[in-house]
Amino acid sequence: MKHLGVLTAGGDTPALNATLYGVTRRASELGISVSGIMKGFGGMMDPRVPHVRLNPLLQPIPELQPHQGGTILGSSRHYIGEKNFDVCRVAVERLQKLSIEALICVGGDGTINGMQPISEFLPCVLAPKTIDNDLGLNYDGEPNDWLRQDPAHTPEGVGEPTYIKRKSPVLVSRDTMVNIATPGYATAVLVVVQGVQRIRTTAESHRRIAIVEVMGRDSGFIALGSAYGQPDMILIPEVPIDLDAVETEVKRLYDQQRNVVLVVGEGVRDTTGEQLGAKAASTDPSGNVIFQGAAEELKRQLVDRLGDDYFGGANGHDKAERAIFTRKIGHTQRGGRPVNFDRFHAVQSGGHAVDMLHQGDTNAVSILNYSERTGFTYDSLPASRLRDRWGIIRARTVAPEFYDDLLFGPSKVGRDYLRTIFTEALGRDDTEFWMSDTFQPGHLGRRYASVNVDMQKRIRHLGE
Repeated sequence: MKHLGVLTAGGDTPALNATLYGVTRRASELGISVSGIMKGFGGMMDPRVPHVRLNPLLQPIPELQPHQGGTILGSSRHYIGEKNFDVCRVAVERLQKLSIEALICVGGDGTINGMQPISEFLPCVLAPKTIDNDLGLNYDGEPNDWLRQDPAHTPEGVGEPTYIKRKSPVLVSRDTMVNIATPGYATAVLVVVQGVQRIRTTAESHRRIAIVEVMGRDSGFIALGSAYGQPDMILIPEVPIDLDAVETEVKRLYDQQRNVVLVVGEGVRDTTGEQLGAKAASTDPSGNVIFQGAAEELKRQLVDRLGDDYFGGANGHDKAERAIFTRKIGHTQRGGRPVNFDRFHAVQSGGHAVDMLHQGDTNAVSILNYSERTGFTYDSLPASRLRDRWGIIRARTVAPEFYDDLLFGPSKVGRDYLRTIFTEALGRDDTEFWMSDTFQPGHLGRRYASVNVDMQKRIRHLGE
């Protein structure tokens, strides 16, 4: 193999450039040229195939820095459909005209759906990325434990089937997990932890209840990691919210300390299985339903349950509406400089993806595993092993062993998992960077220099 392509697809994460750097550095060591396809699968579908040579002298170009968040290649949520083989074939033919012999896709489950049809025509592997940490398995063979219940026939027609996961046959721990963590997760948790700590002092000072909403969709790993910020309660999507229990604990805490901080995963559900808050009818380009308003709905429920009288008198608030406030950490979880854990493992994952192709792998995923005996190790997983028998890739969720629903926080097993990732997640260079760069005087008189300007000058097109 003399020439491979790489693209980044889906939402941005802090460690994408680090993965690209790992791909380019390892390919250069093997004497392989690397072309980066601009704007993900959208660049492949563009007849001109905009691309950039990432190692023209078998060295990464200077614009590609592993400590820089985001992706210099750009990303999009355009995907090549699983059944659209004609479009796929034409796109691959364009890559082959550039002498590209194999492709690395950096992305999540949506990217796998685009990668697998391509692998029918061209060797192709995935280097994972997602802040949600939901790409992987809690144990090997987990997709086989899903069961489908077909809907009954009614005069109105046939409804949608429902899927139920049977109880895990193993006790889940950090050692059983397949792909223990995805690049971007640790940095997102850092942002959440800092946000929780800052919101705490406001809640404490004004004797208020704060509800902090974090990302993760149906997976509660980011919310679980927020435990480092010491919120009083963590509510994750995997455990239906018992509003009576939440109300009781909020009252107990507020009576004791006159402030409460709750962290809520955006996909939390009530005991009927309905998502808490409004669910938009629209979906994003990956087909995922857009979540809205979990924190706001929980606030509304607590306002109704606690009432104005509870906050009157000594508590110092005339209205429950004013005593309870919500904040979304939002897209800051997806951006910025990646911390040491994400940066290091993203580089290694990208390099391992190159080795997988070099050794003849295709339609596979580069994964990071852990055991107490061997520590962190890299392996290759056939992408089909992430799918259930109906071809669906299920988002990995927080295992019951990781969460204590009586304490509203991580269990001992969950704390062991978090310590494995975060004890050395920050590097000395991270703190040195923040100290030297945050209030750098030169920033005052100099505009931000976007890497996109220089990258635009490097873009080439098919036929040039």
